Amino acid sequence: MSFFKRIFSSEKKETLDKGLEQTKTTFFSKLTKAVAGKSKVDDEVLDNLEEVLVTSDVGVNTTLKIIKRIEERVSNDKYMGTEELNLILREEIAGLLSETKSGEESEFTIPANKKPYVIMVVGVNGVGKTTTIGKLAYQFKKAGYKVVLGAADTFRAAAIDQLQIWADRVGVPIVKQQMGSDPASVAFDTLQSAVTQNADVVIIDTAGRLHNKVNLMNELTKVKRVMQKVVEDAPHDVLLVLDGSTGQNAFEQATQFTAATEVSCLAVTKLDGTAKGGVVIGISDQFQIPVKYIGVGEGIEDLQVFNKFEFVDSFFK
Repeated sequence: MSFFKRIFSSEKKETLDKGLEQTKTTFFSKLTKAVAGKSKVDDEVLDNLEEVLVTSDVGVNTTLKIIKRIEERVSNDKYMGTEELNLILREEIAGLLSETKSGEESEFTIPANKKPYVIMVVGVNGVGKTTTIGKLAYQFKKAGYKVVLGAADTFRAAAIDQLQIWADRVGVPIVKQQMGSDPASVAFDTLQSAVTQNADVVIIDTAGRLHNKVNLMNELTKVKRVMQKVVEDAPHDVLLVLDGSTGQNAFEQATQFTAATEVSCLAVTKLDGTAKGGVVIGISDQFQIPVKYIGVGEGIEDLQVFNKFEFVDSFFK
């Protein structure tokens, strides 16, 4: 396991291990029952494994893909013992994650040729969107970047207030207007301020409601268009925040938002308080959108850059 230690510090790895503990314990408890009394991977074991994966929120389509791959391996090897199943599963899940652009990095970095680097954050209320923005701002600032926040979720006064609290906590500037203001106007002002301040990173909060999909699309499109008057290729990332503890509901939210706007990356939060961590595997595979960050605790340090090797290692540890 020295390979993993070279990627992540032992402290970060311990946080990840702890954050996935509930998911791992539940998953392997189900898996043990699925192969109880069996020495060979046969049709019954595969049926049981399918149920384990689906009930672990890996998702039906991704589960069927994993089962098909294991069936092919069983067919090729003619005989495969159940004691090998953990290793096979590990390899197939790692293989699936490797088919997306999901991370191999371990640090919070931005491209050197993009300044300011603009991240537009989307997601429904309650998923940890504003908290994720605050933690992102902290991590980027800690890495030496100059960060500016934009409070473009003007639908709720609480959203503006919450982002202000995070800005104060992290010690970064925030651009805001009154509740009910035009979100695009806030985004425009934020980028102008960031350019003036020679900022490295801009993080724009947007409305956290899944109202009519056409309205959502129009609003986000307008925010993008107005930002491009200041920074030509903004936003550089559209980050969708999903609550991992909601399981299949996270899939539905991903479906809605990817239909409404061009989501470039994902953050999956609240993995530490749930047994539904399998949702990371399913969402990464099904939407072919890279998972960039995961939340594995409540602390300000507990937002991590998603590393698929570390994730699989912790999941099967």
